[in-house]
Amino acid sequence: MAGNTSVRRSQHERTKATTGALVAAARELFISDGFSATSVDAICARAGVTRGAFYHHFSNKEHIFREVYAADQKELAVIVRRAFQAQRDPWDGVSAGCRRLLEASLEPAVRRITLVEAPGALGWSAMRDIQAGCKEQMRRGLAIAIEAGCIPDRPLDPATSLLYGGICESALDIARAPDQRAALEDSLAELDLVLAGVAHRSTPGCAHTR
Repeated sequence: MAGNTSVRRSQHERTKATTGALVAAARELFISDGFSATSVDAICARAGVTRGAFYHHFSNKEHIFREVYAADQKELAVIVRRAFQAQRDPWDGVSAGCRRLLEASLEPAVRRITLVEAPGALGWSAMRDIQAGCKEQMRRGLAIAIEAGCIPDRPLDPATSLLYGGICESALDIARAPDQRAALEDSLAELDLVLAGVAHRSTPGCAHTR
């Protein structure tokens, strides 16, 4: 029994190491060369594995890009969650998380994978499926803010879709702008006004801080 468990653990560790190496290599190449210019052979060479090993774990280049994109989305969710948790008041946390999501659009890796390559490599339907966790996180933040009395009660689904969809579209605009820093600052200023409107106030911020 112990021997079989050790064998299974060893096989699992080898599989994890191989897939991890392939995903890391693919991510590096997608960032440096783009999705279209990256070949399966290049990914295998960078990872130091055979084509057979690649196709044992991934059906094609789109499949491994999906894994790269999903991992990046999870990292973005962690960044946004930390920004939310760093604030005393939930609505200030929602605002901080939204701002951090927009600011991430200036990071080269996020910009290339999430905003430039993903629409063509995956398509909007697949992107939305993978982004569902991040969107749900925003929904929970809004629910917490409502429960705490920071903002008026409202239907969560349309509020979440409008806010999250607007931020994602703004992030795309920032990533493609000639002056990305200026575009970010303009977007953050407008975001403050939008959030103030959601909270039914003339200025940004949580009512508890007043």
